[in-house]
Amino acid sequence: MAHTDGEPAAASAGTARAERADGAPGSDAPGSDGARRVRPSSLAEAADALAAAGAENRTVLLRGAGTALDWGAPVADTDLVLETAGLDRLVSHAAEDWTVTAEAGMPLHRLQRLLAPAGQWLPFDPPAASGATLGGLLASGSAGPLRQAFGGLADLTIGALVLPADGSPVRTGGEVIKNVAGYDLGKLFAGSLGAYGLVAQLTLRVHPLPAASATLDVPADGAAAALAAARAVAASPLGPAAAEWDGRRLLVRFLGTPDGTAARVRRAAELPGYADAQALHGDAEEAAWREYAALVDGEDGDTVLRAGVHPSRLPALDAELAATARRCGVQARLTAGAAAGVCTARLRGGGPEAHAACLTEWREAVHDAGGTAVLRRRAPGVDAAAAAWGPPPGTVGVLRALKRQFDPGGRLAPGRFAPWF
Repeated sequence: MAHTDGEPAAASAGTARAERADGAPGSDAPGSDGARRVRPSSLAEAADALAAAGAENRTVLLRGAGTALDWGAPVADTDLVLETAGLDRLVSHAAEDWTVTAEAGMPLHRLQRLLAPAGQWLPFDPPAASGATLGGLLASGSAGPLRQAFGGLADLTIGALVLPADGSPVRTGGEVIKNVAGYDLGKLFAGSLGAYGLVAQLTLRVHPLPAASATLDVPADGAAAALAAARAVAASPLGPAAAEWDGRRLLVRFLGTPDGTAARVRRAAELPGYADAQALHGDAEEAAWREYAALVDGEDGDTVLRAGVHPSRLPALDAELAATARRCGVQARLTAGAAAGVCTARLRGGGPEAHAACLTEWREAVHDAGGTAVLRRRAPGVDAAAAAWGPPPGTVGVLRALKRQFDPGGRLAPGRFAPWF
């Protein structure tokens, strides 16, 4: 039976709460110093806030938990910060249909807690998930190791309600409020970084909560060895949920029943390149994946670039990163979803000019390999020495058309994708 979450929203009903940014939570958004902040407690209030901002020609920064505010180019000064923490309700959970609908300000960890009693979960594990909201995670395009088996959040989204710059609701999946024929809003807004509109509500496909998990720790000293090991298990009938290389080892995760998971771990250990693999369970397994997530996320003072390429290009890009880092005088480490080709370059040590030179050169190598890259974290001073975005992708014309469609006045997250649009 479908049910709703009885927990109160973070903000009381009524008009959207508004206040000045004065060091209170939420005032750390780049480009928001001195901006007015609003925290709507309903979709109607959010729509009204956007409509009012449009009528006054005010620029707007959309903010969830703030875990991806530094991604892309710095946002120019904005007049208004719209926070989604009050849009945190579980709208419905149809366990028998394996779907859940939630407002986009709900934190991912809370949704998982609400699904667990029904033996269900959302198989989605982005690295910087602490407190991150559903809408923010979709808008950031973030994904974790489980994307190999389940895809990203956009792939798990079967319906969405978004509010473009003018506040008029646009929905796909379920009851149609406004016809957007041909648009898959989940995929269109994935990675949009708040530049198209507010992701206000999502309907998601959930999965059975696995009874057991185990991970094989496979030594892999280089990207070529990691790629070979990842391909071997991917080509087998063992169905790994994830295969991620941390620069030293390949972590291969299996989910399922206790007996089935144990059997697949034993069989995987017989694959080529797995002779020295060690099985991780319980605390040891959790620690390995926490360490991997920390590498991907980086720390203050690091510069982190996330890229997507064909998996066959990973060994060459790993070698290119190492050579470029040596020339620039920085330390670099590549981590990668070896089967998917999604990789992260983390730079540390050296000054901002060295980071800027290294990221610019390596990003060009990614572009030459047919890939794309997003700057997710930067050391202080890097923005003054390097462009946040590299060469525009071939789809930049489509991206600009979507911006004109959803935000014709260019008021949302101004500058986030500069100079592309």
